[in-house]
Amino acid sequence: MPKPLDFVLKQRPHEVSDWWAASKATRHQFPSSIDRAAALGSTADRLGHAFLGGYTSAITALDPTLSPDELGALCATESGGGHPRAILTTLENNRLNGTKHFVSGGTLATVLLIVAKTGEKNGRPELRVARVRAHAPGLKAEQGAALDFVPEIPHAAITLTDTPVEAVLEGDGYERYLKPFRTIEDLHVFAAILSCLIANGRAAFPRAATEQLLGVLSAILSLGREDPSSPSVHLALAGVLTTSRALIDSLDLSGLRPDFRARFERDKPLLQIAQRVREQRRVKAWEALGLSHQVDPGSER
Repeated sequence: MPKPLDFVLKQRPHEVSDWWAASKATRHQFPSSIDRAAALGSTADRLGHAFLGGYTSAITALDPTLSPDELGALCATESGGGHPRAILTTLENNRLNGTKHFVSGGTLATVLLIVAKTGEKNGRPELRVARVRAHAPGLKAEQGAALDFVPEIPHAAITLTDTPVEAVLEGDGYERYLKPFRTIEDLHVFAAILSCLIANGRAAFPRAATEQLLGVLSAILSLGREDPSSPSVHLALAGVLTTSRALIDSLDLSGLRPDFRARFERDKPLLQIAQRVREQRRVKAWEALGLSHQVDPGSER
């Protein structure tokens, strides 16, 4: 099994129309989802494909029974948002009914992890995660409009009508899956994005810049092996992401291939998605450690 940092440094990105098919051999070289995310990012010639590699690797971290060849998506968001109380999709007698919005991967996804309500307890919804195949009976996917950035990544609305499930994953749908997924996704997606920059910029960036990118990537790979619900991991991740964005903003992109540079400038808003949620996670992590009373000059970031 190759070491991820060595692989990223030596990789040449795939300039192909079907990146997912071209990256198959890479997916099977890395059993660890976080290592796979980094490796896949280094094969991508654009942030959209890097995101896809990181995101679907994060899905396999949620459900390790999935094959690396499965392009997965977590389906939580509904018309009222992604908060547990907004989830109205039901799971009863191994059948799903409801609608999910803004499903990453859209019609490209082959397997879906559906967050569904099974009842209520003490006034709170009880949630489980059910696995279904994209071709399951009663499942309909409607492609959404392309975003202004990473247009290669489609989104879809998923309607479920008495859709039979393949399996119901063990554990509470919120505590075990939905709650930690933002952390898991951040780790895997940023691992892929940094690797994409290293592989595509290795010949253009000064060695010092590549070394810094590798250092931040190494920190993310290390955090990716820790408990994603740990407050200390959340704080370390907050620092690493802040460092990542500052480093990326400081890069001189003039030496990059014009096509990669143009797509990168277009797709940079991807780095700021869910920033408010990350900030809430950071604040809660300090509170969980009993250190929220400390002066926080970075609270307005």
